[in-house]
Amino acid sequence: MFATIRRLWHQFFNRSRTINNEPLNRVSLIVIILIDIFILINVFTGLNDISQWHLSPSQAYPCYAEWQNYRTKTTKNKEYEIIKLSLQDDNNNQLNRQQLYQQTESAHLGKVSPICLQYAADQDKLNNSQNQQTLKTIEQKQNKIITLKQANDNIRAQYDSTLLEKIAGQPPGQSINQIGAEKAKQVLDQNNANIATLEKEIASLQNGLLGKPESTSFIALLQNEGEFVKVKQGYQQASFWYPSIQLALQSMFLLPLILIALFVHRFARAKGYGLISLMSWHLLVIFMIPLVLKIFEFLQVGVIFQFLFNIISAVFGSLLFLVSYLYILLVPLIGFVIIKFFQKVILNPQVQAVNRVQQSRCFNCAKKIRQNDAFCPHCGYYQYVECQHCHELTYKHLPYCKHCGNSQETS
Repeated sequence: MFATIRRLWHQFFNRSRTINNEPLNRVSLIVIILIDIFILINVFTGLNDISQWHLSPSQAYPCYAEWQNYRTKTTKNKEYEIIKLSLQDDNNNQLNRQQLYQQTESAHLGKVSPICLQYAADQDKLNNSQNQQTLKTIEQKQNKIITLKQANDNIRAQYDSTLLEKIAGQPPGQSINQIGAEKAKQVLDQNNANIATLEKEIASLQNGLLGKPESTSFIALLQNEGEFVKVKQGYQQASFWYPSIQLALQSMFLLPLILIALFVHRFARAKGYGLISLMSWHLLVIFMIPLVLKIFEFLQVGVIFQFLFNIISAVFGSLLFLVSYLYILLVPLIGFVIIKFFQKVILNPQVQAVNRVQQSRCFNCAKKIRQNDAFCPHCGYYQYVECQHCHELTYKHLPYCKHCGNSQETS
């Protein structure tokens, strides 16, 4: 097996830096490498673009995160908080929230959840000029409360020093504090009264906002358990399949490029077009690298990982590190099976030898040779082996001797 890997590695390196078995000069090699880097960057850019073609779970269910956050909150005024959030849209945007959700579908695969569209429609009804003005009034009053509380904190912080100044007999005009000790309590009481009045006004405005028909309709949707369960299940299902959809789209992008590069490479080798063969080989390698990386990335987040994750969670509970153990065992096993498959079926020397004898080509490098050449003039490979029965020279890798017809062991 190691001999096979060394031979394949040698062939790979030989194809990557030679034209018709002649090494590239340094300038040509640098040009090839620069082309490889440029194409690789563009391949990854294309992969990134096509992976975003299908709507992501957060795009297909844009209301899920906000809705889930509302349901998990335990604060008393969470209804007002989510209505306030619905009223904080960008006024410069000409599209409402529902139109923004629908616009996401354009030039993308997939559909936005109808429940989320209804969710957005209810928020758009809330987001009118009257409610916006009510929110601004509430915020202005809250800012006044903050200012008054800060003033109270300053008065309390300065009270001790003003009291000392009074005991020492310092004239009021020379005091470093804004309010004297005798007026501190009066100002504090007045500020507290103003704060209490503002808080009552804010509570009244908030209740009025919550009592609006559009608010009660939106809150009723938020509290609808059945609708939320549908959105949650849809989001979880979309999250489960999204990595698989991304891999499928990325494969659709890469496979045509790989097949074209493979076809051109084989055609160029058959015709002896050395430079075209070299460049198409580099393209083939460049296109294969992202595909292999994306497959390994998928194994860490895709359906297979989720399947193993669910099994480990069900059987072993929190011992999720066992998923890594399974990968460590499974991936080499799968690699062993793939190598065996290619050795026995795709790259089987005996299968290749049949076509190469008929076309008078070298068993090793597939270059054109004369029919009776014992050694390949391109790579120096010996083409024959001694028959174990008649001891005549017969072709390597073929099942029967060309002289006596007896079965041969492959070498």
